[in-house]
Amino acid sequence: MTRPNMFIVHVSDAPAAARFYGDLFAMEPAFEAPRFIAFGLGGGVQLALWSGATENPAGPRTTAEVCLNLPDAPASVDACHAEWTAKGVTIVEEPHDAVFGRTFVAADSDGNLIRVAPFD
Repeated sequence: MTRPNMFIVHVSDAPAAARFYGDLFAMEPAFEAPRFIAFGLGGGVQLALWSGATENPAGPRTTAEVCLNLPDAPASVDACHAEWTAKGVTIVEEPHDAVFGRTFVAADSDGNLIRVAPFD
């Protein structure tokens, strides 16, 4: 059975977005090309940042979230929020308790959402 192995986040400036995500998640790109940069997440899965979506402006635009699941919640979620706030990351949803546990949502400079939540 085939499974998804790459998640693509549409951005306006791939190198700037790569610096943001690289710093946020303490990782280095595994692949770099003009307007497309990918990070290895382990197990053959990648997170890619692509600024080439404007080549087809009539194409569909979707909304999704990149999610970082942390152990030892709720303390780890609150600690991550404090760390990201100190870095100047835009927080669009402050930490709160949801049905699945403590969570908050940040955004990159293109408005793409990054949720931090506990492991299920």
